[in-house]
Amino acid sequence: MAQHEHVRVAVIGSGFGGLGAAVRLRREGITDFLVLERADAVGGTWRDNSYPGCACDVPSHLYSFSFAPNPDWPRTFSGQEHIRAYLEHVADTFGLRPHIRLNHEVTVMRWDNDELHWVIETANGSTITADTVVSATGPLSDPKLPDIPGLADFPGKVFHSARWDHDYDLSGKRVAVIGTGASAIQIVPEIQPKAGRLTLFQRTPPWVMPRMDRAISGAEKWLHRALPFTATARRGLLWGIRELQVGAFTKHPNQLGLVETIAKSNMARAIKDPALRAKLTPSYRIGCKRILLSNAYYPALAQPNVDVITSGLSEVRGSTLVGSDGTETEADVIILGTGFHVTDMPIATRVVGADGITLAESWKDEMQALRGATAAGFPNFMTIIGPNTGLGNSSMILMIESQLNYLADYMRQLDVLGGRAALDARPAAVGAWNRRVQDRMRRTVWNTGGCTSWYLDDNGRNTTVWPGTTAEFRRATRSVDLGEYDVVRPSVTRSAAQAVAEEAAR
Repeated sequence: MAQHEHVRVAVIGSGFGGLGAAVRLRREGITDFLVLERADAVGGTWRDNSYPGCACDVPSHLYSFSFAPNPDWPRTFSGQEHIRAYLEHVADTFGLRPHIRLNHEVTVMRWDNDELHWVIETANGSTITADTVVSATGPLSDPKLPDIPGLADFPGKVFHSARWDHDYDLSGKRVAVIGTGASAIQIVPEIQPKAGRLTLFQRTPPWVMPRMDRAISGAEKWLHRALPFTATARRGLLWGIRELQVGAFTKHPNQLGLVETIAKSNMARAIKDPALRAKLTPSYRIGCKRILLSNAYYPALAQPNVDVITSGLSEVRGSTLVGSDGTETEADVIILGTGFHVTDMPIATRVVGADGITLAESWKDEMQALRGATAAGFPNFMTIIGPNTGLGNSSMILMIESQLNYLADYMRQLDVLGGRAALDARPAAVGAWNRRVQDRMRRTVWNTGGCTSWYLDDNGRNTTVWPGTTAEFRRATRSVDLGEYDVVRPSVTRSAAQAVAEEAAR
């Protein structure tokens, strides 16, 4: 039977953002909440991405919650299975399981102006109402599939890196990998020894730095368990180093020349063929696209069973793949490392605000949200990892925790207001915040580095990355300024009797 229930807060998604929000709500004394998850387990992107070699490019002790340190990370850069296990551990440790509804994909969320709550419908027929919604679906949750003529008629196997088919055996197969982003450079070294032939379609070569990964010793783990402040100090050191790097990305991109030299040396050690080296050398400033880390990518490309095509895939004719430069190759399987819907998040099409328009329609020209969290016309709706909260060189967990601070104060402000109330970001406040962010963006490496990246939307605006330090963002999200919001109260057309009845029901 369809479920009908009301909660104070509904959290959408159970990755780092969703579980972090749940923990923070409990720390604020709020237990009347649900976490709605479309899949059959928690974990978000670290559940979905299980491809061979999947790992994080941020050090483990920084890529974890400050309130849930893990002294037992096995490596300095942990793999997908360990990060997913960590998130399961967080769900258990903080008693979140009773609040989590698995297999509850949200199909639509509508703001009810009269009742001052969100009406949430899920794919399994449940209807849930919530005073406040926290959307923590994340920008790396929905794979972006390319529109390539003939792809649908390819006679072989096709799958996205985030939907890996573990039952398909790549041994001896002619494998085509489309894309050279963070997923592809981890996949290629893992599958190259198995493939009969591996063809990499590279539209733009990435900058690849050495990956300083190693096993964490038993002595280090013991020290972090026995003396927790040592783990805190380690985390602080990792954070501080990355904070010092921010200026080169945001103010002085020319300072990144030395980093390019290191990346070129990393390539030269493995790629001896001058022609292949020329194919793999980027023509844009390092940092313009996300800097990738790998010790195995270049050695894999140098193997005799690997071909690099310096163009995108433009057409599929049966089992023949045609590059945009006319190059043809045969394939048995196509692996799409083509990224995600980042600047056009599908969840935005399912959120209907106070004026009856969707969040996607509100963002049709440009994604923008006050302090990366709230959009005008969508009362009591907050996004975790919203517009311009991404990072190019540090841990997203730092940004998530800052947004959780903002969420906590948002809930406190609603309590202070008393009665039935909602907060709706003022358009002027959203616009002023966005102008400040975009003004700072102009001289960053992401806008001046000479590349086209997934940070940019269709209009060429960078609506993804935060152009400052994580400390700056934490200060900006420390508390809610009520002057940036309109306070919404129940409609005066509602009868007094109806209001009394509803209050009694609560």
